[in-house]
Amino acid sequence: MDTNWKRKLSSRKFWVAVGAWVTSMLNAYNIGDNVIARVTIIVSGIGALAVYILAEAYTDGKHSEGGGDGDS
Repeated sequence: MDTNWKRKLSSRKFWVAVGAWVTSMLNAYNIGDNVIARVTIIVSGIGALAVYILAEAYTDGKHSEGGGDGDS
């Protein structure tokens, strides 16, 4: 069974699940609320960046297939 990591990493649902899991683990170990908030923000930021990068790569790939002039 091959996992399509590019598709997974570009999924907002995946990043919500990662954030929920990390938050749950931090709560289970009684980590402070400030730390939980900061970690959740970091995970959300990484997810948003991954989705943006992969979406841009997909768009650029499709654009180059069509023989465009390179402007987005």
